[in-house]
Amino acid sequence: MSHGPRSGLYAVSSALLAMSRHLEVRDVLKTIVASARELLDAEYAALGVPDDHGGFAQFVVDGVSDAQWRAIGPLPRQHGILAAMLHEAKPQRLADVRKDPRFEGWPAAHPDMSDFLGLPIRDGDETIGALFLANKRCPKPEGGCGFTEEDEELLSILAQHAAIALTNARLYERSRELTIAEERSRLAHELHDAVSQKLFSLRLTAQAATALVDRDPSRAKGELQHVAALAAEAADELRAAVIELRPAALDEDGLVATLRTQIQVLDRAHSARVTFESGRVRALPAAQEEAMLRVAQEALHNALRHSGAQRVDVLLAKRGCGALLRVADDGSGFEPKAVRRAGRHLGLVSMRDRASGVGGTLTVESAPGKGTTIEMEVPGG
Repeated sequence: MSHGPRSGLYAVSSALLAMSRHLEVRDVLKTIVASARELLDAEYAALGVPDDHGGFAQFVVDGVSDAQWRAIGPLPRQHGILAAMLHEAKPQRLADVRKDPRFEGWPAAHPDMSDFLGLPIRDGDETIGALFLANKRCPKPEGGCGFTEEDEELLSILAQHAAIALTNARLYERSRELTIAEERSRLAHELHDAVSQKLFSLRLTAQAATALVDRDPSRAKGELQHVAALAAEAADELRAAVIELRPAALDEDGLVATLRTQIQVLDRAHSARVTFESGRVRALPAAQEEAMLRVAQEALHNALRHSGAQRVDVLLAKRGCGALLRVADDGSGFEPKAVRRAGRHLGLVSMRDRASGVGGTLTVESAPGKGTTIEMEVPGG
């Protein structure tokens, strides 16, 4: 008899440790949902983080395939059982959610659910999420719920720790945002101080040369030579500033972690699903890592802003001594023969320049209505 409680304690401990390993909000949400479903042996689990407009800022599911999730359609609103958990802030344990008077139906592609256990995730007096499970994998008592009072207590413990993990992740992301904002502000001041004086001198010298062209051509020539020297100095200052604009996260965390964090932010900010997969990619020379990051950012911008894509998949994989970056979307695509005309609009020229500038290559595959795949390969160090 003692084996059961030890197993249960081990399962809870494993779930709590898994939640504490992640700092990014979306990773924490996914871990909470997966841990809850496994811990209580349910077929489905979901967690919604409410926004201030009657919807959900984030909604994570487990037990539903990607194809099912796409077919279900838009995220649910805060109504019915979900609203009860968010606004009444008490657990909901039901033998059949479909028979509850608050049940308002679901889309045709939604999986069928019966017994239901849900409860709010609270940080003090604030409800910061709603966690629910459906379809307990066990024999159901006649007319009863498969989820027990013990399940409710267990999920309540998990929810309390989920609140701590979610709050910590939010604080971490906020601190990263503030660090980035401070770095940008500092660089803006440095850029202004370093370059503005030279540009001002260049302007005055050019004006002086213009005034001397007719009456003293030799002096005008000297002033124009000075203009050229000032322009060269300004260009050097700008180049140095751009080099310093290398993302701080790239130096601190490396390319894989930086890409993952940025893609998670994009996935939350856009309706399209944005995924990231990486293999065992070795550290690359700094210039190659920055070039790959910039190309990924440009390709993601195109996919999310211009292509109408519903899904964008990013892959970073080892390729020989170097690495391969692939950004593939299911958007509108374009005709490759027209790439010269589309190149500048889509930033393809700058992407090719970045790739060739670090000894790499860039390939683009696309067709109208067939999406776009951009691959960049670098040789490594």
